[in-house]
Amino acid sequence: MRRADVAAAARGWVGTPYRHQASMKAVGCDCLGLVRGVWREVLGAEPELVPPYSPDWAEAARRETLLEAAARNFIPAEGVEAGRLLVFRWRRGMPAKHVGVAVSATRFVHAYDSAGRAVEGDLAPMWRRRLVATFDFPGVTD
Repeated sequence: MRRADVAAAARGWVGTPYRHQASMKAVGCDCLGLVRGVWREVLGAEPELVPPYSPDWAEAARRETLLEAAARNFIPAEGVEAGRLLVFRWRRGMPAKHVGVAVSATRFVHAYDSAGRAVEGDLAPMWRRRLVATFDFPGVTD
């Protein structure tokens, strides 16, 4: 699988309405649902069952659940390149709680409540400050 394949799959989700815990292209997704859907498109079956989670799961758990899951299922990487999983922290001192997929070194696809849908946007300074880890999807060859 090529990075371009992952980026193209992520771009296919743009416009999908935001729906907490959902993961169906054109029907609904949240940030994790978007990544789960991209995984299914490029790799097949998801590696883990995702338990139900509340909108405030990270604040309530005070654990790096999202980073731990990314480390179990993705390959740690350095820098932003097309096809990489990006993990963000909304606030300093809080667990990572947001993910997206890079479609270039400067743009990414993600879904969040205030956008109301999955969007492609610039990896602007505000997002770069919140970026805490990058990962490759398993099997990426270029």
